[in-house]
Amino acid sequence: MTQPLDWDTVYVSDAPPPWDIGRPQPVFLRLAESGMLSGHLLDAGCGTGEHTLMAAAHGADAVGVDVSPAAIARARAKAAERGLSARFEVGDALDLGQLGMTFDTAIDSGLFHVFDDEGRGRYVTGLASVLRSRGTCYLMCFSDLQEGTMGPRRVRQDEIVSAFSDGWTVNDIVAAEFVVNSGTVTTGRSAARAWLATIRRQ
Repeated sequence: MTQPLDWDTVYVSDAPPPWDIGRPQPVFLRLAESGMLSGHLLDAGCGTGEHTLMAAAHGADAVGVDVSPAAIARARAKAAERGLSARFEVGDALDLGQLGMTFDTAIDSGLFHVFDDEGRGRYVTGLASVLRSRGTCYLMCFSDLQEGTMGPRRVRQDEIVSAFSDGWTVNDIVAAEFVVNSGTVTTGRSAARAWLATIRRQ
């Protein structure tokens, strides 16, 4: 796999990881404000929980899952501080069936692009096992249009379509941006080019 062996190391260092900006990504905030992040919602690879908490604040029954116990501990602390009822679980995104739950909506902010080809297949299979029929996944990943080589693997639109070809409908893929901690993955810029895909479970 192309992901780090120990995700905890990035959450216990003095500096936050590039993607942990202390607030939701603007793209997902707009989705929440438009009422798209609703029902029983899964935030796969939730990190310290900003998107899960945002969805809960907008009325979703939100569950965040991350492989890092350190990230989940911070997410639970945030939920308690903010008085939000979001649920957080330590779990492997490559084995989402272990959750024993099903969801109406799933969000993925920067998880898909960490997997190699074999991992992508396992991840999509796991999503299919927990997302209800006609449920929607909103997935944002690094774009192949991003310059340079720093940061995660770049993803082409056709790779997204191919990964979600069996039992899914890719409704839309649009250009978007990740806000990042300045200088960490984009040679000094505070944003990185991304794709936002809207994918429907058949």
